[in-house]
Amino acid sequence: MIGEKKQILLPIIGMTCANCVATLERASNKMDGVNQAVFNLSNESGMIEYDPEKLTLNDLVKRIERYGYQVLIGEVQFRFADGVKKSLIDKFVEGLKREEGIRWLELNEDILTIHYIPTIIRITKINTMAQKLKISLEGGSGIGEDVEEKAREKEIRKQKRLLIVGIFFTLPLFLLSMGRDFGLLPQFLMEASWMNWLFLILATPVQFYVGWDYFVGAFKALRNHAANMDVLVALGSLVAYLDSIVVLLGWMPGHVYFETSATIITLIKVGKFLEARAKGRTGDAIKKLLSLQAVTARVIRLGQEQEISVEEVLIGDIIVVRPGEKVAVDGVVVDGYSSVNESMITGESLPVVKFVGDGVIGATINKTGLFQFRATRIGKDTILSQIIHMVQEAQASRAPIQRVADQISAIFVPVVILISLITFLVWYFLMPLPEWAEVGLLTRALMNMVAVLVISCPCAMGLATPTAIMVATGIGAEHGILFKDSEALERAGKIDTLVFDKTGTLTQGEPVVTDLVPISNTSKVHLLQMAGSLEQGSEHSLGESVVREAKRQKLELLPPKDFNAVEGKGIEGKVHGEIIRVGSPVFMKELGIDLLPYDSQIAGLQLEGKTVMLVAHRNDLLGLIGVADTIKEGAVQTVKELKENGFDVVMLTGDNKRTANAIAKSLNIEHVIAEVLPAEKAKEIKSLQRTGKIVAMVGDGINDAPALAQSDIGLAIGTGTDIAISTADIVLIKGHLTTVHKAIRLSQKTMKTIKQNLFWAFFYNIILIPTAALGRLNPMLAAGAMAFSSIFVVTNSLRLRKARIE
Repeated sequence: MIGEKKQILLPIIGMTCANCVATLERASNKMDGVNQAVFNLSNESGMIEYDPEKLTLNDLVKRIERYGYQVLIGEVQFRFADGVKKSLIDKFVEGLKREEGIRWLELNEDILTIHYIPTIIRITKINTMAQKLKISLEGGSGIGEDVEEKAREKEIRKQKRLLIVGIFFTLPLFLLSMGRDFGLLPQFLMEASWMNWLFLILATPVQFYVGWDYFVGAFKALRNHAANMDVLVALGSLVAYLDSIVVLLGWMPGHVYFETSATIITLIKVGKFLEARAKGRTGDAIKKLLSLQAVTARVIRLGQEQEISVEEVLIGDIIVVRPGEKVAVDGVVVDGYSSVNESMITGESLPVVKFVGDGVIGATINKTGLFQFRATRIGKDTILSQIIHMVQEAQASRAPIQRVADQISAIFVPVVILISLITFLVWYFLMPLPEWAEVGLLTRALMNMVAVLVISCPCAMGLATPTAIMVATGIGAEHGILFKDSEALERAGKIDTLVFDKTGTLTQGEPVVTDLVPISNTSKVHLLQMAGSLEQGSEHSLGESVVREAKRQKLELLPPKDFNAVEGKGIEGKVHGEIIRVGSPVFMKELGIDLLPYDSQIAGLQLEGKTVMLVAHRNDLLGLIGVADTIKEGAVQTVKELKENGFDVVMLTGDNKRTANAIAKSLNIEHVIAEVLPAEKAKEIKSLQRTGKIVAMVGDGINDAPALAQSDIGLAIGTGTDIAISTADIVLIKGHLTTVHKAIRLSQKTMKTIKQNLFWAFFYNIILIPTAALGRLNPMLAAGAMAFSSIFVVTNSLRLRKARIE
């Protein structure tokens, strides 16, 4: 279709701060044909919507590379099996060249090397293309599907290595330098002329190996007419380093500041390492969602059942699903019946019985019977694929809060540079040199300029956030709260609305027996024993809950005989020689049992959101059993506490309205949104956000992943699914709902500490920069003041340990 927009997700290498994001967005959005480009620093990616009639993927990649960044590229190698015709290989290679996402490929004899963008094209697609041409590929060695994960792991290892090297050289340098300055070293070291040369040897690897990334980042920023933290670190450390060399060579009298340059770089590297480690986990959610997809499907073609790759399934194919197998794609049942576990998609804890004409969802699990269904949605159109796309889109969107230090540094850096240059010019050209001066005009002007730059070094600014976050995440872990990154800490303290999933979050997530209602002379024990004995032959989760309850009460369960399951209605068989039947009200009515005297009791249980199972001896009713998903411990307290503190509380669930309302009533939740699919959950979150709400989503299931990603802050129950845990910003490790409010309070206290740190970090600069510019602060005292500001920031962050979040 002409004018149709295309959306792609690109993994980016080289983004280090908010300025990088702004640069890439500005450059991309200027391109003719780009509708919108949004880059995300936390997971280093860009979501770009463009017109393929005006632009190609290569145009976008070249623009990104022109600004000094790289698109992450994967590499994989295949070997063609012996006997494959050259014409088929050529056709296959030409087809690959036309595929969007293939950067370039090389054919060397029978080995094909492919470089590709992993978020756009997957190895399974390459295999499918080969299968269609009946080409057999071997190997597939290389980075493959794990390219993003391996790249993140490589970055973490790199930052860790640099940090270790920095500490190895900086620690002795700092101790020796401070020891000499304060007269704490032995006399022979105090007087040793070679000490400054030792300082140079120790500082140089830190300056040009550990700190090289800062120089590269500063170069990129300045080339693009911007300034960031890298400019501050590179400029401050380099001036201190070069000034020290000038003093060391005797070209200018003064003090060496090698320990200042090395300490700046090493301390900032601590934050870089923590940031890299947090970024390394951002791709887990997509990877685990993709792992849910079925790999193969049993398709009936030409009257024969054959197993094929799920990528080869076509709309209209008839697919066979046996007990325990995954449903391959979305479709409609055409033969047979079964119960299907759809909890990973809908959040419904109970398996859903499927008859002819009912829809089935890809990646759900068939529990009991064998059935056939017609494929109606395949590939990117399936519900699971749509969930994956929504998670990708939400994760790649702009973070609600940019890093404070980077925002300020964009203004701070050029101002400091300007002040330092003015200082030099004023002292050199306008201030006469007194007769008693021991230094020349150039030396005096240069020393005052250096003092301005050294006091402006952003050591405390760089530590302000990571030190507070280190302390806060430790406190969070002690309380069972895992913050995945600093942005989660920033946003959590500002939320005003909490949206809770029902199944597995507010409730236990599995059915349990809640009511035993015997009829006439039957006892509760006899009712449960008969039902439990018969249900031993059932695979239904409702039956399993009855058996569990009977075993919990330590009842003797008798072996059932002549067991028979009546599809979608109930079961029957003999227990101790007597005919026992367990099933729904519909089943009992078909048996001719009069339920009119018990309608009020049945309706009462159903209004409470409970499933009613009736137990009969022959055609005489023995009693009723109520089964429900019970409220989780701490849920009532959590909702009450949140409401008392002014938060809006919402329940959002895929379950039916009757059950949802019953649960909500017991929890005192007024706002309930029920019977929503995953896509609708994300839409409901968006709807709340459009009204100005800052929304937190609390969930535990795969079906919650899009909503968790879309929300301003996602909180996952640690006992839930891996997908929810990977997608969320905060994980409640122990699954205790009471930690929800603790996480919010910890965030608020942490943000208060970070703001205090930033204030004091800049306070020193605001007070001492004018002092240095006026010639009242020599570089050594400037370095001391800078070091003191760093100590203050670290000490203030440690005060968080005593903060109360109960």
